[in-house]
Amino acid sequence: MAENKTNLQIDSGRLWRDIHDTAKFGGTPKGGVKRLTLSEEDRQVRDWFRDACEAAGCEVHVDALGTMFAIRRGRDMTKPPVGLGSHLDTQPTGGKFDGVLGTLAALEVVRTLNDAGIETDVPLCIVNWTNEEGSRFAPAMMASASYAGEYTTDDILSRRDSDGVSVAQALETIGYNGNEPVGQRKFSAFVELHIEQGPLLENEHKTIGVVDRGQGIIWYNGAIKGFASHAGTTPMPLRRDALAALSEVVVALEKIAKDHGPDAVGTIGETVIENPSRNVIAGDLTFTAEFRSPSSATLDALDKALQEAVTEISKRRVVEIKLDRFWRKEPTVFDKKLVDAVQSASDALGYPSRRITSGAGHDACNLNAVMPAAMIFVPCKDGVSHNELEDATQPDCTAGANVLLHTVLSLAGGH
Repeated sequence: MAENKTNLQIDSGRLWRDIHDTAKFGGTPKGGVKRLTLSEEDRQVRDWFRDACEAAGCEVHVDALGTMFAIRRGRDMTKPPVGLGSHLDTQPTGGKFDGVLGTLAALEVVRTLNDAGIETDVPLCIVNWTNEEGSRFAPAMMASASYAGEYTTDDILSRRDSDGVSVAQALETIGYNGNEPVGQRKFSAFVELHIEQGPLLENEHKTIGVVDRGQGIIWYNGAIKGFASHAGTTPMPLRRDALAALSEVVVALEKIAKDHGPDAVGTIGETVIENPSRNVIAGDLTFTAEFRSPSSATLDALDKALQEAVTEISKRRVVEIKLDRFWRKEPTVFDKKLVDAVQSASDALGYPSRRITSGAGHDACNLNAVMPAAMIFVPCKDGVSHNELEDATQPDCTAGANVLLHTVLSLAGGH
């Protein structure tokens, strides 16, 4: 980083105003944001973002999945740009910062460079990835995953929400069905700023999390087939209770995760009982399960232990348990050069930092498979995210944006 630029700072007040202004698109009575992907509220914030990027001198393009690319020209337009950004969609009871901070901080980086009259050697590209959250359409992070080649464009366009609306229909409705092929726009690197969504930085009084890896994930769909019978007349030893069997699966999964060390986590997040009734023993149900770990070997061990536990529970309780392991994403190891660039920027700016693993999935994790990528974390209050109580301080958001600014300058060069 050039010494004459180490004092360059983003406009903290402008970033903070943008965060709160965009929170009005889908704002909830409890102070959160409900802005499901490709909804009317998403259209509103996209229109705001497009206008803001164009006002900052960027040229905005949209691909076939609605991802927005705002290009700031560099001295050499033959070289691929440095990408920076995140997403603008939220959970149904989301907050103001998840995804939004990274996207608006990227815009603020461009504005700051404009204000300072700095031209980078290579172009910059602010990106708003479509459907990072996955709360309306599955899978989550679908646009960046498609960019990385995990899905075809037609596959994603055909996905439907709970009302039967396809991604293609939703894109057309809000006017963001772009004509640029997915994956056509190449990058030399990608850097994403995000709130931590966990408690480590706050608990350790660190301002910056230098993210060097992301957890791997295994997702399961499960089904248990027992036998529905009368709750009052069926003796306990003769019951084939699907819900009781599920309760053992829940406890087994929790124990397996705890037994494999502090970096392993396991969750059963959904269950649906078929034809539930107060006085009927549960006969059939479905459930979801997942494991996460930064170690591929640990994921293997977690999966093996769960399969063995499910087999034992099924036999002992005389129920049928099906466990479909339908998705696995290997742990992400971010590019060392980019991670070091983030660390150097944080150190030069004097922010206390620590290396950290991302417990959540992010677009940068997908992109790391096809380009050098890295992430920057800042604290969030009590580690709470995906909740209307999600909060972060202005100084921490400013610090993260400053680290993003100087990381990008070190990658793109500045004059």
